[in-house]
Amino acid sequence: MTKDFRKKVHIPDEFYINATKDCKKFRSSRKYLPFPLSQEEEDFPLAYSMVVHHKVQNFERLLRAIYTPQNIYCVHVDNKAPASVRSAIRSIVSCFPNVFLASRLETVVYASWSRVQADLNCMADLLKASVTWKYFINLCGQDFPLKTNLEMVRALRSLDGANSLGSEKMPKNKMWRWKSVHHIVDGHIKRVGKPKEPPPFNLPIFSGNTYILVTRAYVGSVLEDKRIQALMDWAKDTYSPDEFLWATIQRMPGIPGSTWLHPKYDLSDMNALARLCKWEWHEGVRASLDAVYPKCHGTHVRNICIYGAGDLQWMLKQHHLFANKFDIDFDAVVVYCLEKYLRQKALAALE
Repeated sequence: MTKDFRKKVHIPDEFYINATKDCKKFRSSRKYLPFPLSQEEEDFPLAYSMVVHHKVQNFERLLRAIYTPQNIYCVHVDNKAPASVRSAIRSIVSCFPNVFLASRLETVVYASWSRVQADLNCMADLLKASVTWKYFINLCGQDFPLKTNLEMVRALRSLDGANSLGSEKMPKNKMWRWKSVHHIVDGHIKRVGKPKEPPPFNLPIFSGNTYILVTRAYVGSVLEDKRIQALMDWAKDTYSPDEFLWATIQRMPGIPGSTWLHPKYDLSDMNALARLCKWEWHEGVRASLDAVYPKCHGTHVRNICIYGAGDLQWMLKQHHLFANKFDIDFDAVVVYCLEKYLRQKALAALE
């Protein structure tokens, strides 16, 4: 995209602050769904945790794409986000009775416990809410759905009380993340040269990622189970605990929707429903033994593909409910196309 086109499609934070002064007009002009599109969806509400720190336009378009009045949405805004971002998101949230800011906001440091804590804060708030939701989905501001709400409901109902998230044997080259003590120093997480004690109860640590699809009962266990509380206390000084915590809990005996410890139950991110994500080192041609998916048609940030329009056809053939990452400032076309595709598909189901 040219710089002029990027400037043309970019919506500044101030637009949302001003537009939401008339909430009825804002909801109407931005075409938020005013009612459930089916009884099936109304009977199966979903709960979302949305962790955001920048790019209000990305967040608002994500919210619009997943919004239905029977679902419930907790939004966590990073304490260190710019004032215009915090103000714009507060303004958007104020226009919906089922969208709210987390009651406790964290200053999120990349790869630290604070990223987990942001989701935990939303989990606690969502469990206290009056909506008896069925499944919990956590998102960041640069996610976008690949399925309609009805398709998500049907996919989650088919799990029959199971969770769907990556949970695999921990690679040896990642074990340093939880075998060494890490502290936040000058706003960054750093290894301090001290080995950690083994995990509580000799729990085996599994590899996964931040993004999960889990039942209400799983969330209840996260907040109440004493074994999980001990595991979380132990994990607070590790590196990127979000990339092993949920995966490890998923293999703990007695946790609702969990699976057995045996390697036969390992589930990769490509086979789980939670999130489609392209890592640069896994890209290649299908004939390659090392390739997991085709090359990124966009660009890369921290080795993750920022999708371009050329990735659309491949994405829509996958079973995942969401994909990561999108950036309207880089490629607005891919988001626009997904918006149109999903809305038309949702409305076509009414006919």
